[in-house]
Amino acid sequence: MQRAAVSIMANLAEGFEIGSSAEFHQFIVISKSSCAELISHLYVALDIGYITHDVFEVINAQATEVSRILGGLKSSILKRKLMD
Repeated sequence: MQRAAVSIMANLAEGFEIGSSAEFHQFIVISKSSCAELISHLYVALDIGYITHDVFEVINAQATEVSRILGGLKSSILKRKLMD
């Protein structure tokens, strides 16, 4: 879960630094995928008893919000990419 969470941030930073809208868009997609991976790991952790339902709810809500924000950013970059 830690690797997936760190991957979200790292891919955004890497994609932004490249400088092109097309490349940044692709890295946002990868970041969003890492967010989905994190959420799936949360379900596994809950199912096998590594985390409580309360902890799951908090982290899942945060990860879902990050995914929603990434979706908005992806749409925004895609619109800009189409204008270029």
